[in-house]
Amino acid sequence: MNEENKFLGNEKISKLLLKFSIPCILSLLISSLYNIVDQIFIGNSEIGYLGNAATTVVFPITIISVAFAWCLGDGSAAFLSLCQGRKNTKDADKAIGNSILISFVISILFVALGFIFMDKLLYLFGASNSSIGLAKDYFTIILSAIPIYMLANTVNSIIRADGSPTYSMFSTLIGAILNIILDPIFIFAFKMGIKGAAWATIIGQIISFIVSFAYFFKSKTFKLSLNSFRIDFSIFGNVVKLGVSTFITQMSIVIISLVCNIMLAKYGAMSKYGSDIPIAVIGICMKVFTIVINIVVGIILGAQPILGYNFGAKKYNRVKETFKIVMISTFIVGILSTVIFEVCPEIIIKLFGTEDSLYMEFAIKTFKIFLMFITFTCSIKVISIFFQAVGEPVKATIVSLARDIILFVPLVIILPKYFGVEGPLYAAPAADFFAIIISTILVVVFFKGISNEEKEANINTNIKKSKEGVIITISREHGSQGKYIGKLVADKLEIPYYYKEMTAIAAKESGLDKEFVSKINQSSNIMHDLYLTTSPVQYAIDAQNKAIRKIAEKGSCVLVGRAADYVLQDYKNLIRIFIYAPKDYRVRNVMQMYNDSQKDAIKNVEKSDKNRASYYKIISEKTWGDVNNYDLCINSSIGKEKTADIICEYINKINNNIMLKK
Repeated sequence: MNEENKFLGNEKISKLLLKFSIPCILSLLISSLYNIVDQIFIGNSEIGYLGNAATTVVFPITIISVAFAWCLGDGSAAFLSLCQGRKNTKDADKAIGNSILISFVISILFVALGFIFMDKLLYLFGASNSSIGLAKDYFTIILSAIPIYMLANTVNSIIRADGSPTYSMFSTLIGAILNIILDPIFIFAFKMGIKGAAWATIIGQIISFIVSFAYFFKSKTFKLSLNSFRIDFSIFGNVVKLGVSTFITQMSIVIISLVCNIMLAKYGAMSKYGSDIPIAVIGICMKVFTIVINIVVGIILGAQPILGYNFGAKKYNRVKETFKIVMISTFIVGILSTVIFEVCPEIIIKLFGTEDSLYMEFAIKTFKIFLMFITFTCSIKVISIFFQAVGEPVKATIVSLARDIILFVPLVIILPKYFGVEGPLYAAPAADFFAIIISTILVVVFFKGISNEEKEANINTNIKKSKEGVIITISREHGSQGKYIGKLVADKLEIPYYYKEMTAIAAKESGLDKEFVSKINQSSNIMHDLYLTTSPVQYAIDAQNKAIRKIAEKGSCVLVGRAADYVLQDYKNLIRIFIYAPKDYRVRNVMQMYNDSQKDAIKNVEKSDKNRASYYKIISEKTWGDVNNYDLCINSSIGKEKTADIICEYINKINNNIMLKK
């Protein structure tokens, strides 16, 4: 077990959380400064709450651009992680180059559409006749820098994946600090009003962009060239698949903001508050809400490697302890926030400027109602990311969408019919209440489903020294008897044979659980690609690949499965074999081996082959079973012995040719 794994598996949980979570919290808080500093200075300027209403209207539109940027950034970051496991820097370079290029193209389209449909977009997101002028002034400047903003956000995710989170945080921090410095200068000293806030924002973004792109001259695991920017739709398609969950998350924010703003503007206009006060207040409330959420998200993001490793090692007591500490911390943050928002919201509200009595009345009401169950909101976000950390992306998505889309959006539309302008405010605690019940049930079921018992299998984990010769990898269709044929070949050639031994060795070397490592290629759910990029699975894949290479270094052997042919692709003495057979032949074999009915056997054959193909695709970017990927493809329906003899004859010819060349 290497030192890092020992650290994650044995060090005190509280100490690990302090090490990993504090940088995450700081990074997220810094990024949230961009969203809140402008509103503080604008609220205290001459334009007051109308300026804040204008920025509130613009904010969700800019989130759309961030959704695309983070989709491409997080997708290429996840693809980079997979390529690091594959030792494939070429594809990583292309994924990153393609993502940067497409991000730039999308940003140009976004700018063009933004200027063409500016008025319609701003009115759609809640602008009124009173705030439209200010919104256009602010949006025009912000929109012009969207390419810079999107590229910086795309690149930052890649920098973190390249092992430089501190550099990523620094690039964001320097832009945020500059924004804070320039805001009062432009707004008050130069009397530029809302335009000054916009200029301060984009200057900060430009500096962040410059610092971020300077990183490419010192990147660790990839190097960009002109060829990296040539579009490869196969690679880019995988990037999009890996980043789509981030896109959905960000777009859910847009949908929430859009629906909420529309309903507040509509029912606000029918109330004594008018449409601008509710829009301005909800913008402030959401920004403050984001700061609290970012604190607890930082805690759970810091816990991800701890949870991932210990879940993979089946050290479930440490998983439970980590989850317990994270949840206690979340409750503390949530309860303290609730006390402030319920008892003295004026302290927070006045930071954004003091307005007339109607404004303060609605602002106090908003903070008290909308953030009533913020402890639940924090817990829901934490539980969603927890499920990602332990390789359960489907559960993570259910938890996230349950609160934000399935519950909140319909409630925002329905409740105003009964509560008027206060309806959208009550939608948040109502959604939190029902979503926390769903989240809690999923957590309870999850922890009941995992066992503290470690199953010991009598599998040899010693790597045998072998004679010089070829490394034989065998891929096979389910039921083709490939593993038995592989054993016959190894015995006939008098070389070591590895099948389950590969995962046992990987488990021994890494500290992960054998069963967990063994099952990483058996998932074929709709979020399979995302599952393979989760922390525990990445630990397992890396450990398994290291074990395969370590085995190959000991000499000639037979390796069955685990995409070993791809892992060892750089070995000159590699022989890649694919064993197949007619489906009815394989079904009969499965029926005999596992006492399955014909129906179950057919289902098992199809499922197993689908899992193997999916795993091979994401690991290697190649097609499982494609004859071009193998040196020998053979139909095993001729019989195990005969198949083994043909393979041995083929291997012996190759060995003889090697000896003759020497």
